[in-house]
Amino acid sequence: MNGTSPEIASTQPFALSRSKPVVSVSNQVNGGNSMLLVMDVGNTNIALGLYEGENLLIDWRAVTRQDQTADEFGILIKELFFLNEIQFQDVTGIIFSCVVPPLLPALEDMCRRYLRSQPMIVSPALKTGISIQYDNPGEVGADRIVNAVAALAKYPPPIIAVDFGTATTFDVISKKGEYLGGVICPGISISAEALYQRTAKLPRIELIRPKAVIGKNTVQSMQSGLIYGYTALVDGLIDRMSDELEADPYVVATGGLAYLIAPESRRIKSVNTRLTLEGLRLIYEMNI
Repeated sequence: MNGTSPEIASTQPFALSRSKPVVSVSNQVNGGNSMLLVMDVGNTNIALGLYEGENLLIDWRAVTRQDQTADEFGILIKELFFLNEIQFQDVTGIIFSCVVPPLLPALEDMCRRYLRSQPMIVSPALKTGISIQYDNPGEVGADRIVNAVAALAKYPPPIIAVDFGTATTFDVISKKGEYLGGVICPGISISAEALYQRTAKLPRIELIRPKAVIGKNTVQSMQSGLIYGYTALVDGLIDRMSDELEADPYVVATGGLAYLIAPESRRIKSVNTRLTLEGLRLIYEMNI
């Protein structure tokens, strides 16, 4: 509704289980080159990608379960690899970020037992190439740092990276390339579920853009509030952060629901659904 469209780095909604068709990755790999498995473990989904050098060969998305075992993770990886003719021994490096602490032991165990590799885990101990100006750098979510690293490598600072996930996070990078901090809001899906759970008559709805802001029925009214109301929240926060920065930052959106909000936003300049995967690759290369 804003009359402009942000640059879309991936035209497919990243919430889909696989962003590319099933292909033989083995046909794309140059003989003898190593492959890097990257994983971003979020509260709702796990994003996975396989790199050869700087080239993202394929990526996937799976549902996060906090009771998942090492063997279940191993079966998941095995099936994804099998569909694309990848062997466990093709993977020579692993890095993951995780904001679900109970899953860390199972993920590490899976990497050692199935992939025969010790994973690199994103933490404050790793080199990131970015100065973190948070009061306590250890409090910053691993995914937020990963996004900031990728954004700084790809876009001109100052930058605001907006990640539309379980929570919606805004991460601010200064003109000097420092991580300044940001904002954390309830995610769109959480907000929609709260309306259903905490009211007597409001239904569970599909998150799609309604044709008009003024809804003609309950479902359209809820969709309008969630999509256009959330767009106003995003643009309003970016306006306020821009005032504090005294600059016009480059705004990039990522995450599973970025495709819903970005077309309506007057501040989001591009959508990069693989920003987190790219940040993981960059951090891995800084620490080997």
